[in-house]
Amino acid sequence: MATHFGRIGICIAALCTLWLIAGPAAADPANGERLARQWCAACHLVAPDQSQASADVPPFAAIARAPDFSSARIAFFLLDPHPKMPNMSLSRQEATDIAEYIASLRKTQ
Repeated sequence: MATHFGRIGICIAALCTLWLIAGPAAADPANGERLARQWCAACHLVAPDQSQASADVPPFAAIARAPDFSSARIAFFLLDPHPKMPNMSLSRQEATDIAEYIASLRKTQ
């Protein structure tokens, strides 16, 4: 009986892990750009038409071109509060949208 419950627990853990890895619905880079302009543009250069940003933080295009860039890693980073960044309280979908917007800059710049 204990083995049966152990297997059920393993199956539940595996399903939760798959759900976390699969992430939210398809990303929306256009929404990511809108969110980036709202939350990130005070410090980062988030779009080519932006005229001002802090010199102390990397532009989004530079982040996108980093050799180890991963949109999944960026989305995870955005969900974890950091001292130098505002607490944006983004949903998983919003973080994924921003990450995909950043990824889109890799292709266009």
